[in-house]
Amino acid sequence: MWAFLRALDRAEQRPQLWAAVMAASIGTGLLLKGLIAAVFPIMSAIVYLGFSGEFRSRESWRRLQIGTGILIALAIAAPWHILATLRNPPYLYWSLKSAPGEYHGFFWFYFINEHVLRFLNLRYPHDYNTVPRLYFWLFHLLWLFPWSVFLPQLLRLSYKPSTREGQTRLLALCWTGFILLFFTFSSTQEYYSMPCYPALALLLGCAIAGPQTRAVRVEKYILFAIAAAACAAIVFILTQVWNLPTPGDIAQALTQDPDAYTLSLGHMGDLTLASFAYLRVPLMMAGVALLIGAGGILLLRGARAYFAIAAMMVLFYQAARVALVTFDPYLSSRPLAEALLKAPPGKLIEDDAYYTFSSVFFYTNRTALLLNGRKTNLEYGSYAPGAPHVFIGDTDLQRLWPSADRYYLLVEGPSVARIESLVGKDALHVIAASGGKFLMSNHARAD
Repeated sequence: MWAFLRALDRAEQRPQLWAAVMAASIGTGLLLKGLIAAVFPIMSAIVYLGFSGEFRSRESWRRLQIGTGILIALAIAAPWHILATLRNPPYLYWSLKSAPGEYHGFFWFYFINEHVLRFLNLRYPHDYNTVPRLYFWLFHLLWLFPWSVFLPQLLRLSYKPSTREGQTRLLALCWTGFILLFFTFSSTQEYYSMPCYPALALLLGCAIAGPQTRAVRVEKYILFAIAAAACAAIVFILTQVWNLPTPGDIAQALTQDPDAYTLSLGHMGDLTLASFAYLRVPLMMAGVALLIGAGGILLLRGARAYFAIAAMMVLFYQAARVALVTFDPYLSSRPLAEALLKAPPGKLIEDDAYYTFSSVFFYTNRTALLLNGRKTNLEYGSYAPGAPHVFIGDTDLQRLWPSADRYYLLVEGPSVARIESLVGKDALHVIAASGGKFLMSNHARAD
């Protein structure tokens, strides 16, 4: 987006260079993030041209070098897409119907199913959910916290494109507005608006760098109240869990609601009061961070208060990192991978889809059979000609498990009873357990 502004700048002597940088960025983005990497910057730029009055300027279009830019973007992005299409026929299938058990090649899957049908909420498999639009917008107060309290100051900024600062602000506003509007009318996850955060950061930076008006001081006091209340809440939680025992790992104190996991924040519902006993250290770190922020706002003036707010967030993020270490047995399966590496050789079976135990595959560099795992993102490719035969069902497990060959099974705690009903409890030997997940074998360790 900066290259776009530089190309339009009449004082710039080499607009073609910046236009080429913009096109190369779009081409690279197409490889990394798909069509939205072109849609977002191009449409944001068009909206900007409209509001700035440059849409009808022949000089502006000349400086953008549209034809050359298209060739540059295609030269970067097209080879991979063409090769992937040729390697995975049929080549050009255009149906807007997405159904189970069908395979229509890479082109249809990537461009139609993963882009068009996902936008229309018609994609199969429907392994995702849509956040209500109101929550999608309100969540920005959380994602941009603590700076979101200064969002009202964006209304006081000048967006007139008569200066370089005004042009940058106007582009940031168009950039933000288009992305938010785009996802308001599509299937939406909580984090989908992240591409506009750089633009919002620029606008918020401009807002807080301006005059310290009465409105800004009021917003600081609002932030003080939020930080103080959050700190008090942390102190209360710590008093409630300080003497609670913490056996095993945090998975012992969490609940599970798989239906909520189609949303990115679905696991937040797993937390219980008892689970915070495992999080005493990160809670204390977060409390200190909030205390620094609240104290800085109350005692410091001008830019120094913003430094205190920034310091608060630096420490708060470190608290989140420490919390992730505590959650590691629950979110990761590394202990199971280490146990598998030390165990006698054998074939690996994973219950359900690949994702739950993906870290086992990463740390062990092993392949596995997937028990009832033909679902979500793995399903479509499983119907491709020549796809590996790695999907098995319950009857296959019942046939393989009693054999003389050694098999290992990765399974989550809630599914153990189902596995026991299939092969018998006595035929399951626990090799390792971590985070509510198990590595089992059909042979005891000494076999």
